[in-house]
Amino acid sequence: MTTTPAPSAVRGARRIAIITIIVSLSLTALVGIVALFSGFGEVQGKTLLTTLVVAGFAVTSLCHLAVVGRRIQLVGFVGIAVSAAAAVVGLVLVWTDWSNVGDWIEGWLRALGVLATIAFSLAHANLLLLLAARRNRPFRAALYATLVMIALLAILICLPILISGFDGGDGYWRFVGVIAILDVLGTIVVPVVGIFVRDVPQVAIPSVPGTVTADTAPTTLTVTVSPDIAVKLAALATSRGVSPESLVSAAAEALVR
Repeated sequence: MTTTPAPSAVRGARRIAIITIIVSLSLTALVGIVALFSGFGEVQGKTLLTTLVVAGFAVTSLCHLAVVGRRIQLVGFVGIAVSAAAAVVGLVLVWTDWSNVGDWIEGWLRALGVLATIAFSLAHANLLLLLAARRNRPFRAALYATLVMIALLAILICLPILISGFDGGDGYWRFVGVIAILDVLGTIVVPVVGIFVRDVPQVAIPSVPGTVTADTAPTTLTVTVSPDIAVKLAALATSRGVSPESLVSAAAEALVR
């Protein structure tokens, strides 16, 4: 069972990520300004790239932290781990002496490409997963379809990185383009549609502390439904010659049997 972090810990981690982004981008701007007046050397270049790597890690981590504390928080933890691994590989490559590198550098470059692709894909997915609690079926279908496009696009990008001499041909990259377009389409449409699509009402059942028995279970529950559902329940109850309360009670009894 996954332990849910305390809300204060999650807020603290998000605050640290935001501060890291601000500091990293500020340092990048400072290095750029200094370089304009004093010249741009190797050290300045490595420092600039370092701040960009750290900023990239902080940005993706902030996206991953968005789902921490929810039921899908495992995806967020995986994303943070992948982002951290990508940052470590990136920093190693930044501070490597490129005038004297061996065959090992190719493996590190491939690792950076794959880890960065997965990290950004998970960050993208985690932002969309904030809408996973919506219960409208067409909306959820569109959301899951977009998540599939994100995963498929990541795989298609990683294949040429991992396979030496990969040549998928023109058809392969056309297919990648189609998936990328569908990915962008879903990313734009799903959140916008989520604003206007009415969600399925959720029945709120009061919790009962301890073990629920016939003596401790509540006998009266308040259920909130949409006006459309209320009208349909009233019409159905009238057609059967019973009250709406009796109709709901009979449906609940049939459900729990």
